[in-house]
Amino acid sequence: MKKYISYFLTALTVIFAASCTSDDSPGNLDGKARVNFYLVDAPGDFDEVWVEVLAVRVKMDDNSMDDDNSQGDDDDNYDSWQEISYEGESQMVNLLDLTGANSLLLGTEDFEEGEIDQIRLILGTNNYVVKDGVESDLKTPSAQQSGLKIKIDQELEAGQTYDLIIDFDVAKSIVVAGNSGNINLKPVLRAYLQEAAGISGQILPIEAQMIEVTAVDGDDNYTTYVDENGNFKIQGLDSGTYSLVITPNELYAPVQIDGILVVDGEMTVVDPIILDLL
Repeated sequence: MKKYISYFLTALTVIFAASCTSDDSPGNLDGKARVNFYLVDAPGDFDEVWVEVLAVRVKMDDNSMDDDNSQGDDDDNYDSWQEISYEGESQMVNLLDLTGANSLLLGTEDFEEGEIDQIRLILGTNNYVVKDGVESDLKTPSAQQSGLKIKIDQELEAGQTYDLIIDFDVAKSIVVAGNSGNINLKPVLRAYLQEAAGISGQILPIEAQMIEVTAVDGDDNYTTYVDENGNFKIQGLDSGTYSLVITPNELYAPVQIDGILVVDGEMTVVDPIILDLL
């Protein structure tokens, strides 16, 4: 079993929300905006999924640069990016610990008032998964090793605190490649405000796990799994009416609950759901 593995996931789509406290007044933040970066997981059917978190890179918009004089995308000019290292060094993280209401603070940084233009997470090559007690390397495409750029265009106001939630979808991000048997890491992530709209609740009994929970709105679907206590939370949803599709293990009957209303900025809490044996 590997004890030290390297390098991390990538990619995300991003939305922010601001919340201000008395400790984060404009005076205390010295005229800057504070951004907290959190990681959560929408897991897949694995025992463990290990990655080593290295850093988040953030690029602020430089309004002084005229588009006509720019030399195209400056993605490789890291002088224009601000790097936030996780606790100052790389850190091993089992993504499957970040289910339900659990999250991991990747880092906090204060930025000058302005606009975050892009964000980038850094990848490596030695990630791995464990399934049925067997450990398998995750192959990472070389094109992603510098991280995958995500366009944001999010205004930051001085004196405000923004919580950025990065949701890593393991089920969609880990792909078995044809006859080779290689398991590839092709990260699928999204991001949203801490206070973003969503659906939460509890599904019992515990014996029905693993329990997959999917919120469906037309062609859009968002999937997670319950934690060890049966709790789940799906955040970052647009307002609308959703169906909740619950898929337990083979001993229990699946359930679909329709007509769940999601309102902007609010968390819809459904009543506890009790599954029946087949």
